[in-house]
Amino acid sequence: MEARKTNKGGLTLAVEHIADMILFIRGQKVILDKDLAVLYEVETKAINRAVKRNMRRFPVDFMFQLTEEEVAGLRYQSGTSNMKSQRGTSNRGGRRYLPYAFTEQGVAMLSGVLHSDRAVGVNIEIMRTFVQLRRLLVSHEDLARKVVALEQKYDAQFKVVSDAICELMTPPEPKKKRPIGFAPWGDSR
Repeated sequence: MEARKTNKGGLTLAVEHIADMILFIRGQKVILDKDLAVLYEVETKAINRAVKRNMRRFPVDFMFQLTEEEVAGLRYQSGTSNMKSQRGTSNRGGRRYLPYAFTEQGVAMLSGVLHSDRAVGVNIEIMRTFVQLRRLLVSHEDLARKVVALEQKYDAQFKVVSDAICELMTPPEPKKKRPIGFAPWGDSR
């Protein structure tokens, strides 16, 4: 991946930085509202407020709210230990609501809801990152398929060689030897 991208507005974002924000939840690649707020340089509540004013634009395949279990799982993965500060139940502030997760289509829809040049520029970079991740995934799948095909092809070819080597390595069954000495007439072994 490219280290940095600069678009017409002079916005410079590290593609890796955006890629690190993309999570896999409920079988979908998503970005959390708090990470989008960092990219857009706005407060998380500003994004959520804009989304709530335009809920028709965000069906469940564009955006969904995480469950307590999903938040706990993310907290465990990221190493955040203080649960109270995440939900706003302490006196230090924090979130009052569970976070929202935006799919690729939801992020694209945000550019129509947030009316700023920064939002448009950030969305372009996010879309490019999603596309690059999809290309990487496809190339890994192609590579995996090629390795399996090669293994199957060469397994069949080398089975003959392997069988021949095994045959050579297996000691032959010993032939029955004639006993040493005199054998009585009629006893021909």
